[in-house]
Amino acid sequence: MGVKRCWVEISGADRAELEHWLRAQSIPQALATRARVVLGSAAGESIRGLAARLGVTQTTVCLWRRRYRSAGLDGLRTKPRMGRPRRITSAKEQAVISATLRKPKAATHWSARRLAKQVGLSPATVHRIWQKYGLQPHRVETFKFSCDPQFDAKLADIVGLYLDPPERALVLCVDEKSQIQALNRTQPALPMWPGLPVRMTHDYVRHGTTSLFADYGTHKHPAVKQWLAAHPRFHLHFTPTSASWLNLVERWFGLITAQAIRRGSFDSVARLEQAITRFLANWNENAKPFRWTKSAHQIKRSIRNAALIYGT
Repeated sequence: MGVKRCWVEISGADRAELEHWLRAQSIPQALATRARVVLGSAAGESIRGLAARLGVTQTTVCLWRRRYRSAGLDGLRTKPRMGRPRRITSAKEQAVISATLRKPKAATHWSARRLAKQVGLSPATVHRIWQKYGLQPHRVETFKFSCDPQFDAKLADIVGLYLDPPERALVLCVDEKSQIQALNRTQPALPMWPGLPVRMTHDYVRHGTTSLFADYGTHKHPAVKQWLAAHPRFHLHFTPTSASWLNLVERWFGLITAQAIRRGSFDSVARLEQAITRFLANWNENAKPFRWTKSAHQIKRSIRNAALIYGT
């Protein structure tokens, strides 16, 4: 069965407003999801692909596409419901959001209990407001913007190879995963149990490192340069500096790390390499290709939006 694609046409004004919603710090998470549904649909994403990317059902995607077609931006907003009046006003919600976004005096971030005491609400109410607006003060993620002066050209080059490779061309993604540590936990892991996750000791003993090579800077070796010069059918394409996420093999490295290395306990490099070899053999029995979906234009727009949000 084919993947159903159904475009949604949006005006320039509506696109600007939807992107403004996504940049706003105080937008409810539900409204942000609806904006992403419409923008993704306008970009040609399939219903199934949108649902998977946004973590919602295909029914939800169809609902908000239909609402937008019939009522525009107004159709995306939540309509007031009958029932008991709200006990927490919008002004109070905004006060909680503003306080959450400001760093507390003696800590790096707010807890629900500490902020509740500060604003005069219950911890449960603060937690509900955080959930509504997608605020998670306890979480932190890493990022890095590439400063490569040729970023745009390299981005278009790499993404073009994924989405529209030359006719009869074979595209290979190569990289290395170096310095994989053979870590041996000081005690055996405790198995998963209903209501309890797998538990491992925080301390470990290092037993050396190994490396998994899909390539290791060999393109700089004189012998390799000479071979490439003699075989002009082969072309090397390089990801921008600090943008290895553009290399699809990095996604595979993430899988082997999560599924075979991170939670393992290895008392020697040999044991670590055996685990890697087993994963490789199992993967190759049922290997499936990774498929790139975003265009260079969509990626640059996401980077631009992130830069506007964080003022970088």
